This record gives sequence, C-alpha cells and structure tokens, in this order.
Amino acid sequence: MSWFKRKTKGITTTTEEKKDTPRGLWYKSPTGKIVDAEELERNFYVSPEDGYHVRIGSKEYFEILFDDNKFTELDANLESKDPLKFEDTKKYPERLKSAQDKTKLKDAVRVGVGKSKGKDLVVACMDFAFIGGSMGSVVGEKIARAADYSLKHNIPLMVISKSGGARMMEAALSLMQLAKTSVKLAQLADAQIPYISLCTDPTTGGTTASFAMLGDINISEPGALIGFAGPRIVRDTTGKELPEGFQTAEFLLEHGFLDFITVRKELKNKVNQYLDLILNQPLRA
Repeated sequence: MSWFKRKTKGITTTTEEKKDTPRGLWYKSPTGKIVDAEELERNFYVSPEDGYHVRIGSKEYFEILFDDNKFTELDANLESKDPLKFEDTKKYPERLKSAQDKTKLKDAVRVGVGKSKGKDLVVACMDFAFIGGSMGSVVGEKIARAADYSLKHNIPLMVISKSGGARMMEAALSLMQLAKTSVKLAQLADAQIPYISLCTDPTTGGTTASFAMLGDINISEPGALIGFAGPRIVRDTTGKELPEGFQTAEFLLEHGFLDFITVRKELKNKVNQYLDLILNQPLRA
C-alpha cells in the first residue's frame, strides 16, 4: 500500500522483485528465495538455493575475470554527443548526465585489459544500468577500439553483452555500430586472434544482430534472455505460434546458437580453458 514505507535504517530494497545487483540487506529472487546480500556477493551474485543469476555490471565482471582485480581501463573518458539534438521526455544530454550521475559510468560499456589466470585478456563489458545497456556510438567505438588493441598486441578479446539494443536517441548512428563492430571482429578472425562472446541477461536487439553472435565461441549464463525482437513482434512477423522459452539461453543452446552455458563462478575457468585449447597451451588449474 502506498502509505506503507520502510523507514528502518539500512533496509533499502523495495517489496517488488529486483533483477539487478541488490543494494539492501536482503535479496528476493524471482522464484521467491530470500538470500543475505553479503552471501549473494560471496556467491558471485548467484542465488545459492535456486541458481538465479542476478544482473551485475562491469565492476563485478572485472572482479571475476581479472587476476586480483588488476586491469587497465581503455578509453575511460569517451562520452556520447548529441548530433541529432534528440529530445523525448527530456533532452538527450540531460538523459546522459542523469545516467552518468546515477551509475558513475561514462557510457554503457567499459573496456579493461589485464591478466586472467596469468594471461593477457581484453574485456569489453556492457552495463545495463546505463540507459538499458543501449548501443550508441560510444559503445560501438569502444568495442572497435578494444578489437584494435587486441589486434595490435595479439591479445584475445572477450565481449560481455547486456543490452536492450540500439540507442534510439542516436538513430542511424547507433545502427551504424553493427557494421563497424562486425568489421573489426572480422579483422580479428583474419588475424586468428580469439574472440569470446558472453551473452548475459538480457542480450537483445542490435547487440544480438552484431557482435554478440559473432564469437569464435558464443557462451551464456543460465536463464539469460537472448533474442532480437520481442515475442509479440516475432509472432506477428512470422505468423506462427512460438515455442515456450524460445529466447532463453537453454533453448538457444539446444538449437545450436550457443556453444555452452556456464555458471558465473566457473566463468573464469571456462574462458581460460577454451583459450588454452585454441591457443594450444598447457591447461591451467
């Protein structure tokens, strides 16, 4: 009820179900499981009772993947402009400023380079908290520059997708990033430098239509939503009833769109095991 509000100090979670990283003392998963926030963090933000993978951002993924959380961030200060002078309920620069203040991020992707199990790795990770992880010109440019860095230094690239798709405030400029990132990944392939794509919840729209599905190996977390358009649009376009759960990671794995699904605590081991195999290196513990 609207008149009832929690006033107790330290309890900041609402009664509604949350999918993002919890900020209060407790977290309730969509299946109704209650877990202590500190225990959830220790378990890589995975609910221990039901295995539900809570949405996390670049900060948490970098902690998981890089040894001792040591990395160098690339192009950290790159920011979007407003060439189209876009305005909906608010002006685009105002929306960007609001997202930056709220998330402490410059845009919807961060790129880091560091050691993962002792080997160099470039990781570009999207943040859904920044305007729904939408792909604008900065996202495309930073992923393209990450690929350039991989090419120059002969280092494998990993992109972690978490996106609602193209950024409508940048219109055609956003759509151009599909081609730009795809070309850069083709250059990586020609140079035989491994590219790993990790699809997390959600991976949709133009992200799915470009770099998210172009990996030498495409992997996902359990239960992730992966697709291009929403179910209603797909149904209306095809004129067919759709199978239940057709946009889940498990369905895509069964139908050959993914190579494997990994739980978050095994992500670092699985990524490095693949790199060791493809680069013909001794397997590391």
